[in-house]
Amino acid sequence: MSHEALFMTGFIIFIILMLAIDLGLFTKENKPVTLKVAAIMSAIWVTFALLFALLLYFWGNELHNVHDIPRLKEVIESHFHNITIDENDLAASLHIYNKNLTIEYLTGYVVEYALSVDNIFVMVLLFGSFGIPEKYYHKVLVWGILGAIIMRCIFIFVGAALITKFGWILYVFGAFLVYTGINMYLNRNKEEDVDPQNHPVVKFASKRFKVTHKLDQGKFFHIENGERYMTPLFLVLLVIEFTDLVFAVDSIPAIFSITKDPYIVFFSNIFAILGLRSMFFLLVNIIHKFHYLKVGLAFLLVFIGLKMLLHDWLTQWGFTTSHSLLVILGILVISIVASLVFPKKTELS
Repeated sequence: MSHEALFMTGFIIFIILMLAIDLGLFTKENKPVTLKVAAIMSAIWVTFALLFALLLYFWGNELHNVHDIPRLKEVIESHFHNITIDENDLAASLHIYNKNLTIEYLTGYVVEYALSVDNIFVMVLLFGSFGIPEKYYHKVLVWGILGAIIMRCIFIFVGAALITKFGWILYVFGAFLVYTGINMYLNRNKEEDVDPQNHPVVKFASKRFKVTHKLDQGKFFHIENGERYMTPLFLVLLVIEFTDLVFAVDSIPAIFSITKDPYIVFFSNIFAILGLRSMFFLLVNIIHKFHYLKVGLAFLLVFIGLKMLLHDWLTQWGFTTSHSLLVILGILVISIVASLVFPKKTELS
């Protein structure tokens, strides 16, 4: 088994184990997730993400079985790492490579976590529109995250294959992200609304399956007279999966602007998704206070898009992944601080 396969197998086993614990320990009873539990789970997921960064920092070269200079040069070239190594010093070169890999992972993790906040805005809206009681949020989100992991895995490795075969597609991704960011900024004050009856996913499901308005104690399917019916809980799960598919169209190209290594893209993406559920419960009641966050995310997408379009020039100017991380953190911090310092007028009254 290759080193990449071993890394992926171990990582997937870890994900399955954590989701199994989550489902087994926290969903025996349908009840709202408290702020304390959400804070603890958020801290745990962030800690796991940082521990994985340490793993990459010390043993990142093991991911692609890099133990000599020729193999290191091959991996740097194939994944377009913007680093310079000393061909006469293997230890120093491996340190440079591992450090760069770690920074790419952390930068990608921050970007995906930040873009997930926009996902939370939509989730809050969906749960309210479908009339889902708060005690069922957790169950829907856990299964939603499981589906998101599978979809992201497919998206990431298909995207990596396309980039390898068609290098010009990065410019298409870049232009798309710039367009998306500008569009997000222009529509930042637009009131979002969801009509459960007319949502395309709901209409599609209703035409092909039997649907009931009964929640049936938080079950996804309701059995009546021997017939199986989809409950509103399953419908909202389908809509959330569809929504994540739409968000993935933005987030996957965004992270490819930071690293072309599909495994690093996958690891950072999945850790961000795994932390999304607990972050949802942390922010669900206060997310409206961060009204400048959408503006920050819009600037973030434009920056990432421009970085992809101007990659060659930026590389010549010495713009590295570390600089990208600083810019991204700066955008996010400014948008959060601005939201707290300049609250909406309605909040002052």
